[in-house]
Amino acid sequence: MIRRAFTMRLKPGAMAEYRKHHDNIWAELVAEVRRSGIATITTFEADPVLFLFSEIKDLEAWNKLWTSDVHRRWGLVMEPLMHFKDGIVDFGELREIFRLDTGLGKKAKKAAKKARKAARNTPVKKAPAKKAAAKKAAAKKAPAKKMPAKKKVAAKKAPAKKPAKKAAGRK
Repeated sequence: MIRRAFTMRLKPGAMAEYRKHHDNIWAELVAEVRRSGIATITTFEADPVLFLFSEIKDLEAWNKLWTSDVHRRWGLVMEPLMHFKDGIVDFGELREIFRLDTGLGKKAKKAAKKARKAARNTPVKKAPAKKAAAKKAAAKKAPAKKMPAKKKVAAKKAPAKKPAKKAAGRK
C-alpha cells in the first residue's frame, strides 16, 4: 500500500457541519472510494486545518475518486464548508519523511486472533469449577479405602469327550 497525506482547510465555523456529513457518509461514496483503490482514509483536525491520511493501491487513486460523478456531488455538499479550487478541495500534499513500524500492531492482532480461536475451541464445563474443586479436595482428605482382594476361582474343566463310535459297516 502507498501512504498519502494531505492538509485541507475548513471555512470558519464549518467543523460541526463537516463532521455531521462525514458521520453520515453516503454508501455510494464509500463504494466509489473503494473502487478508486483507496483502502483507508483517516482525517484528523486542528480546526480549521484538516489532516487526511490514506492508504491507496496506486498513485492515481485520489484522482480517480475526485473525478468521479459521486465525488462531484459530494463536493457540492462540501464546497460551502471547505476551500475548493477548480471543483476539487484545495489541498496541500504532504511528503512522508519518516515511518517506524515496530510490529506491535501486528503482534497484538495475531494474539487477539489466537485468543478468540482458543475461546471457540474450549469445551464448556458442565460442573461449576467450585464443585469440581471441592470434590478434588475432599478426595485428597479422605483416607484411601482398601478394596477387598478378589478371590481367584478355579476354572472348571469341561468333561472330556468320549471318542465317537465308528459307524457300522466301516472298517
